[in-house]
Formats: sequence, structure tokens, C-alpha cells
Amino acid sequence: MATWAIGDVQGCHDELVGLLDKISYDPARDTLWFCGDLVNRGGQSLEVLRLVMSLGERTISVLGNHDLSLLAVAERREEEQAKVNPELRAVLFAPDRDELLGWLRTRPLLHVDRGLGFALVHAGLAPRWTIERAERAAREVEQRLRSPSYKVLMRQMFGNKPDMWSPKLQGIERLRASINVFTRMRFCDIRGRIAFNEKGAPGTQKPGLYPWFEVPGHAPRELRIVCGHWSTLGLFAGLGIYAIDTGCVWGGALTALRLDGEHQELVALKSNRPAPAGKAID
Repeated sequence: MATWAIGDVQGCHDELVGLLDKISYDPARDTLWFCGDLVNRGGQSLEVLRLVMSLGERTISVLGNHDLSLLAVAERREEEQAKVNPELRAVLFAPDRDELLGWLRTRPLLHVDRGLGFALVHAGLAPRWTIERAERAAREVEQRLRSPSYKVLMRQMFGNKPDMWSPKLQGIERLRASINVFTRMRFCDIRGRIAFNEKGAPGTQKPGLYPWFEVPGHAPRELRIVCGHWSTLGLFAGLGIYAIDTGCVWGGALTALRLDGEHQELVALKSNRPAPAGKAID
């Protein structure tokens, strides 16, 4: 019986199947945690969604920014859906799209397992959030996503403002700020203000900005945190953070991290995909 966390798949179905074989995944005994961004850019998003959904209740996947973007596009008029890239169109016009998208919409933004001693998130946590505070922020968004009024959120959740979470925020701005933290954050300032345009590796950012997990004076994080989203960071293990987006879709690797046991084991499957010119990192 093992628990494995897997980095951003982004439509790389063949690599995911290969990695599951490499870790000797047993669906009857093992648990999988996915760091979000199951879809987009790898060419096989429909196959990935079908596979991960079929794995059942022992599989946990948090929402990433690409997952939320797909859900938002799904609420637009059909002629607008037809204009997105062919990979996402395959999902949007699949015969089982409603089942797949309904499943995706009910995924969490944050998963916490205190017994195992780990939390799972796509991008990161606000510097002033404890795990408990982060859980409350996640539940607020998840409750709306799973409610009959979720379409209103789908239309209004995108935007760079507010760029910092605050307990004073209300309504859609509060939900949007939480979504931005959970699914888009890499660098921020000492107050937690997100620098959305900074997407490089640590050391490339403007002065006064920090990787979200290195902000001085951040709130105590009583659990270790597994995250993805940041392919230019690459594999990182330190400060209680395990970042495992190793850029499979960009020709890197798809990485699995074993969470149970005394020591964390890493297994990676190298991708044969070429790194595209003018690579976009979001």
C-alpha cells in the first residue's frame, strides 16, 4: 500500500501510463495525489481525464489553473467553445463531457492529510495562511464551485485583482483572490502580493519578491506541502516543500513522489516531447 503524488500531467497521457507502470501502481491498494493541471498542451487531455476519473476514490486531484480555465470555457456558447485548441475541443465535444467536467468541477483546491503529514495544492499558499486558514479559504471556493450558482463564479473568477488575499475581502473578489493563490502563485512580496508576470526560476525575479514558500515571517506550516505549477523551478525539496512539476509537457519528466514511509522516494519518467519555441509557462 503506497501513496504517490504526481506532478502536472497537462494532457500527457502516455507518460502518465508509463509512470504508473514504473511505480508498479496497484489501484486496489495504492493512493494517487495529482497536483492539478491534468489538462492542456500535451495533446491527450481527454484521455487523461478519463483515466484519472476511472481510478476512483483512492485518487485525489486538486484543481490547477488550466483545469479551471477548461471549466470556464465549458460555460461559454458552443460557437466560442469551438474556437479553443483542438485538444480542449476534444473534451468539450466528447460524448461524456458532462460527466468528465462535472467530476473535474468537484475536485478540491487543497487536500490535507494530517495522518500522513502532507497537504496538496497546485501552486501555493499565502504567506500568512496557516494550514487551517488555507483550508477555510479552499472550502469557501469549493462550496461555490459545487453549488447551483457555480456558473457565476466561472464567468468572474479570472483577473489579477485583487493580487493579495485579505480577510477583509468579500464576495467574488475574495473567491478570486483565493483561486489566484491556490492556482497561480509563484513569487510574491513580503505582504503576499502576487507577482503574476514573474514566471522564471528563483533568482530571476525583481527585488523585493520571494518564492511563496520563502517569504520572511510566513505563518507556521505544520504540514509538509506538495505542489506543482512551477516548471521553471523544477524539482525542489526543502523548507517542508516538495515541488514536483518537472515540465513533462516541455520535454522534461513526469515525476512521482512517494509520501508514505520514513523517506520520500522519487520516480521520474523522462518525456520525449520537444521543448516548444516561445514556451508559455502558465
